[in-house]
Order: sequence, then structure tokens, then C-alpha cells
Amino acid sequence: MVFLDESGFLLQPVCRRTWAPRGQTPIQDVWQRHDRLSVLGAISLSPVRRRLSVSFAIHFENIRADDAVHFLHELHRHHRRKIVLVWDRWNVHRSAARQIQKQHPDWFEFVWLPTYAPELNPSEHLWNHSKYTDLANHAPDDKYELYLDVHDSLANQGQRQSLLRSYFHAAGLKP
Repeated sequence: MVFLDESGFLLQPVCRRTWAPRGQTPIQDVWQRHDRLSVLGAISLSPVRRRLSVSFAIHFENIRADDAVHFLHELHRHHRRKIVLVWDRWNVHRSAARQIQKQHPDWFEFVWLPTYAPELNPSEHLWNHSKYTDLANHAPDDKYELYLDVHDSLANQGQRQSLLRSYFHAAGLKP
């Protein structure tokens, strides 16, 4: 079973609480940038070993259906078996699902989340951890530095089974 979702990461930092000496307000110098990265990410649950893994693809432009189809091809190439894919109802996801079903009807079984129910998707917690914990108060200089930081954050989360399991528990699921 694979829970798949997408998110955007901005060059503008997410401001969180921080510590500073008494009487010295912390100042974060950033310039007004609105560049962003778009990321497709999936948390996979192995049915036999009950291991969790993270797969992701970072894009410098907005994600289109072709990008999602390519990501699904890579997921199938990695897992080499039929995948139960849990997705939200974003138009790009629905379009990619139609394309994949035409090309390879036996590769995926699609399960659609209810409309406006991100709390049911464990991969939403993947994004939250990256944005509000790993990259909080971080102001990268450019999109390439942001790319490396997002890549490191997601790769590190993929190595932590207990953290990934907590995402399932937060979504009310048993991994």
C-alpha cells in the first residue's frame, strides 16, 4: 500500500519560535522571493515485512499529470508488483490515474481519499515535518539550496521507521 501526495516548498522560511538572549529579538534576514519547488512523495508500506519507506521526486515547476505518471512508473519499477495507491482527488492525480489505467491496468489499484480530508493521509505528516521542523526558520539562498535541504529532510525521514509509523498513528491508521 502506498500513500501518495504532493506539496510545495517556498524560498520564504516558515517562521517558528526560537530562543534568543533576553532583550534581543531574533532577526531573520530574507529577501522577498516567491520561487518554489513542487514535490511528489509517497510512503510505502510493505505488506509482508511491514516496513515503511519514502519515495519522492522534486520538481522546479508545478507538477503536471505527466510528472505524476512518470513517478508512478518509477514506483512500479521499484516495487515490481501491483500497488494499492491511496490518493486525494486533486485533478492532476485523477488525470494521471486515468493515463496509467489505460497504459497499465494491472499495475495499480487506486483508492481515493474523501474530499478535503488531508488528516487521513500519512504523507501529509511527511510534509509537515519537513516544513515545520526540519526547515523551520531556514532561509535558503536559492532554489538549488532549497532542493538539497528538502531532499535531505525527506531522505532522513525515510530512514526513521518510528517517525514514519507515527505518521500512520496520527492519521488513525495501523501500519
